[in-house]
Order: sequence, then structure tokens, then C-alpha cells
Amino acid sequence: MIPVRDTASGATFSVRVQPRAKKNAITGVMGDALKLSVTAPPVEGRANEAVVDFFAKLLNVSRSSVTIAAGESNRNKVIRVAGMSADSLQARLQTAMQSEQ
Repeated sequence: MIPVRDTASGATFSVRVQPRAKKNAITGVMGDALKLSVTAPPVEGRANEAVVDFFAKLLNVSRSSVTIAAGESNRNKVIRVAGMSADSLQARLQTAMQSEQ
């Protein structure tokens, strides 16, 4: 499982995004990051919005709780989930990955 870190403003984890995929899904782990495929193109922030929407639904939190903390114009991103500890985020990610397999 990937490392999840506690910060003052929420828990963070790394993601490697593949835009223009066939479906929105976690497709594996690459190093210390989750591999995420999104259908949106990397134009005008649409892929970033798709990433935020995906994790808000997956983790069952409000959309405003999920932000891209770093890497907005890069495939490698750091996702921040406000109001959640690293332990609870790690557990939710693990449960979500197991249910997708």
C-alpha cells in the first residue's frame, strides 16, 4: 500500500494520473503513488476535476474536502483530504482498492 501522511490541513497521498482512459479507476500502484486512470483530457483542468470527483466519491467525502496539493499541471500529483487522519484514509483507500479488484 502507498504511504499516507498526516499534515496540519489533512492527510495526503501521491497519485500518478493517466488522462483520456476508457474509464475512471485505480489501476494499480507505481512506486509510492496510486495509478489512476481518468476519462477526462488534460485540458483546462478537466483531468484535475475528474481526479477530485473520483476521490470524493471513492472516499465518501465532500468534493470540497479533496484538493490537489501539488502537481496541478503534472501527471504526478499530491492529493489532500481535509478532516481525515492518515490512518482512516489509508483504511478507506485499501477497502476501495480491494472492492475494485
